[in-house]
Amino acid sequence: MDIVKIILMSFFSITELFIITKIIGNRQMSELNMFDYINGITIGSIAAEMATSLDEDLKAPVIAMIVYGISTILISYISSKSISARRILIGKSIILFKNNKLYKNNMKIAKLDLNELLTQCRINGYFDINQIDTIILESNGKISILPKSEYRPLTPFDTATYVPTESIQPSVIIDGKILSKNLKYTGKNIEWKKTIIQSKHLRHI
Repeated sequence: MDIVKIILMSFFSITELFIITKIIGNRQMSELNMFDYINGITIGSIAAEMATSLDEDLKAPVIAMIVYGISTILISYISSKSISARRILIGKSIILFKNNKLYKNNMKIAKLDLNELLTQCRINGYFDINQIDTIILESNGKISILPKSEYRPLTPFDTATYVPTESIQPSVIIDGKILSKNLKYTGKNIEWKKTIIQSKHLRHI
């Protein structure tokens, strides 16, 4: 019976974790700051403990997960409405290097040493720090690098070259099924699709 209960509770905790994550939003995956990171770990730990706990009272872990989820949403909302609150709750960007000058005090605040900074530069494709104009530590812990003008990649704008505008091409057939809305979006019709399929010598979608 204990095994059955653990299995059922695992599915229940996964479901609740999924719902909370969807409510919180994709920020948990793409733009983790320190608060999001801690909250994400805590919510996951509570969900895991709830799944393996054999106690009858499930209210405590469920309420705890909800409270942590609501806290994350509130912090995100407050941060989006107030710059001052955002700097306190999430942090702010820190300039580490600019105009050939290394900001040592900011390096101490960021808990980075020169070797770690140079490693991040190499990871971003800059093996010579003289090619860099500015290095910024973002609030989510990532390093942003602005190269000097003479070292940045060449673009069509630099050569006054006209480049036709490109747009996202939607998929019209996936797993053997026609996506009617996508097909309509492209301005094509079923007859066009049949022509393309025949030109590829395919008998079925």
